Amino acid sequence: METDPASLDPEERSNKFYALASAGLGILSLCGGIISPAFGSILAILGIVLGIFGRRSENKRSATVGISLSIIGLLTAIIFSLLLYFAKY
Repeated sequence: METDPASLDPEERSNKFYALASAGLGILSLCGGIISPAFGSILAILGIVLGIFGRRSENKRSATVGISLSIIGLLTAIIFSLLLYFAKY
């Protein structure tokens, strides 16, 4: 059953937004970690933080997926930056 977003209290609405934003940032951090490891790391850290706040909502699954994707994106950025660093030497 879908609820009207306007009928939710403001805290629940913002927590749902944090959960969805975390999932979106997790996906972007996966792509950004390969293009620019610094950019991907920033997106991943933001995704993790928003996912932690998003776990307070009813959308715990979206927040958990966002945290997981952000951690994978952060690891991708770290591994890719190490590969770039050692490829120079």
